[in-house]
Amino acid sequence: MKVSVVIRTLDEADRLRLTLASLRGQRDLAEVVVVDDGSRDHTRAVLDEAADWPLLRIVRHEAPAGRSGASNAGARAAGGEVLLFLDGDTLAGPDLVARHAAAHARRAGLIGRGEAFHLRGTRFLQDPETGSPRAGEEARVARMSAHELARARITRRQIAEDFGSIARRAEPGVYPGAGPRRLQELELDALRHQPGCGVLWAAATGSNLSAPRAAFLEVGGFDPRIDINEHRELALRLCNAGLAMTLIEGGRSYHMTHRSGWRDPLQETAWEAAFYAAHPMPAVKLLSVFWASLSARGDGADLPIRSLADLEAAARGESDLDPDLARARCGLAPLGPSPALAKAQG
Repeated sequence: MKVSVVIRTLDEADRLRLTLASLRGQRDLAEVVVVDDGSRDHTRAVLDEAADWPLLRIVRHEAPAGRSGASNAGARAAGGEVLLFLDGDTLAGPDLVARHAAAHARRAGLIGRGEAFHLRGTRFLQDPETGSPRAGEEARVARMSAHELARARITRRQIAEDFGSIARRAEPGVYPGAGPRRLQELELDALRHQPGCGVLWAAATGSNLSAPRAAFLEVGGFDPRIDINEHRELALRLCNAGLAMTLIEGGRSYHMTHRSGWRDPLQETAWEAAFYAAHPMPAVKLLSVFWASLSARGDGADLPIRSLADLEAAARGESDLDPDLARARCGLAPLGPSPALAKAQG
């Protein structure tokens, strides 16, 4: 079982160099397809540096096509039986590809979700290898002691010879903070202990996600209208096609964080309209309610959606929670017609 790793990247050249280093020497690797989605930094130079690697394939976009468009372009260019999506600022654990490959070899028709970690110390650095600061962070980096800076850096030599020193400083979750950590804990718990849960598609992750290439292409790949939470929408369609969400135990990736933070799906809400238009179902309406409940946003602190099992029960009408009223309590915009909400608002 051979895996094509598809990397979407945009203006993250120095992190991409380290991501590529983490994939060299991986077992069961068919190729690495890098989709340069219209970068204007020195991404081209970084890819030129790696041009002698026979497993590297490059797809270039003159203008950004977005995460979904870039991912689909990489999938079309790939030739492996399994696609593994990775971001250009994320390190692959030493056996990441092999673990995904083994899971797909053991069981056909799965969607593989790995374990995500993050590396906080990189957030002030333009180049985590040299320790050079991001623009505007020069003073902050200058105040760091030599020991602090050494701990924050990540080098290709470390990746090749002492990856354990990187893994030991990692923290659970794609991003820093209690919310992302708790969300991953709940997702992994459901994948481990509730294989029959009907909303496991909601446990898909944007990076460190694998699927059979044939199935990916058959369902049409990522929805190009969606550029945040596109992975969950894809996972829902794949689950509807008969595939099963599966945890890739020990399949770890390590996000090199950046000062600009992360895209909050509770703030960037355009994705919901396209998601709900394609899947007009209560579970989609309640997805943001689940996240708002975990973050105690608005009146969501007392909402009874604290797990994927709770989400499934509410979506099936097995609780007293009305999806539209729940969204309103969390300050979320309505999705679709809502008689209950109209009545409540008088």
